Amino acid sequence: MSEGVEWALHSCVNLAWSGPDRAVSAARLAAWHDLPAAYLNKQLQALARAGIVTSTPGPRGGFRLARPLDAISLMDVVVAVEGAEDAFRCTEIRQQGPGAGAASGYPADCAIAHAMTRAELAWRRALAAQNLDEIRQQAERQAPEAPERLRAWLATR
Repeated sequence: MSEGVEWALHSCVNLAWSGPDRAVSAARLAAWHDLPAAYLNKQLQALARAGIVTSTPGPRGGFRLARPLDAISLMDVVVAVEGAEDAFRCTEIRQQGPGAGAASGYPADCAIAHAMTRAELAWRRALAAQNLDEIRQQAERQAPEAPERLRAWLATR
């Protein structure tokens, strides 16, 4: 999974903390964590295409959440940034090389592919079961001052 997923998740929480009436530019969101703005902007555009954030152009434009954090799962963000493809792709290497002949005695389903598919399904279900509001709540328990610090910093343009 790319670092873009982490950046996108933090950006969603930061947008929630900034308030629904404030659009925040990619550059400003990037500066908060000292990230490259152009790369973060790509992640934010992916979130916009997925309907997780909205983008307003112009000098006072930027990004806002398109829906409440409790309506955004971790899986929604992962799919927006990484795509919906399976993380594991079986290429049937058991059908190649000197061991290929032995593979004819194997069942149709590769045991490794089967195990990886089960693991990925569990991973996807766990991500889909947790929403960003739960993450926000945990972050606020860990750092209660974080939302106000962000809002104050955003106010200093």
